[in-house]
Amino acid sequence: MTSEVGSLNVALLASGGGSNLQALLDHSTSADRGWTVRLVVVNREAGAADRARAVGIPVRIISTKGRTDQEISRETLAAFDEHGIDVVLLAGYLRRIPPEVTRRFAGRILNIHPALLPEFGGRGMYGMNVHRAVAESDVAVTGATVHFVNEAYDEGSVLAQWQIARHPGDTPADIAARVLEVEHRLYPAAVDHLCSALRADIIPGRMADIRLDEPPDVDRTENSPPLESNEEVRLSARSLAFPTITSSWAWVRHCRTEVGRSSRPEVRRARSETEESRSHRCPMSRSTRK
Repeated sequence: MTSEVGSLNVALLASGGGSNLQALLDHSTSADRGWTVRLVVVNREAGAADRARAVGIPVRIISTKGRTDQEISRETLAAFDEHGIDVVLLAGYLRRIPPEVTRRFAGRILNIHPALLPEFGGRGMYGMNVHRAVAESDVAVTGATVHFVNEAYDEGSVLAQWQIARHPGDTPADIAARVLEVEHRLYPAAVDHLCSALRADIIPGRMADIRLDEPPDVDRTENSPPLESNEEVRLSARSLAFPTITSSWAWVRHCRTEVGRSSRPEVRRARSETEESRSHRCPMSRSTRK
């Protein structure tokens, strides 16, 4: 990081109109949050880029079409280095993040997903694809998930979730509208939570889930303090027990090790088996995923 106690420099990655990006921009400038958006990266000209330029934030267009992971990583990391980026936030970014980038920022890169992971996640599960799958299912609740990003789609550890009801007769558009409202509240709170932990050099524990009957302005950072350094950290949605870690930066180093481990053949096989199991629970077949 650029500073142990100062404001953290944040990069936002987006591909579309940028409503979540706008929510993050509005939140970051509404008070001293301990983090500042210094760069917006897009893979094409889009509304997100216009939103950033409107408030004077530098925009970098890094095309991904027809390029290798190495080329994309090199340009992306050079942009991050140029702006001293500490934390990366995906806000509707519809391209896979190259492994070199996820390794460099392990434990410091977040995404928001429009469902309650691990359900309705994985390849092809984004945007309206998710909401159509939820509408066709028999689940009683859906919601939004903020999770850490690794080399696999939607496999990173969960940081925060907010549940909302799925009503009989809900259309995908109905679900999408309610979930998006939740996303705009949950994501900024989760970013505050992560950055506060990193600045204080403590482990960013999973925030307590927000339930259906709680008010929309509930402050999760007050209700759910980070884990103490001597506790066993359990951040994964699958209750993967992390070893005891003494500080947030030790935890970041551990995350980097876990990212490297995820590329080993036995881990890829286990992940494949998990994906196969999920496909039986989710109305969308694996063949329709991205």
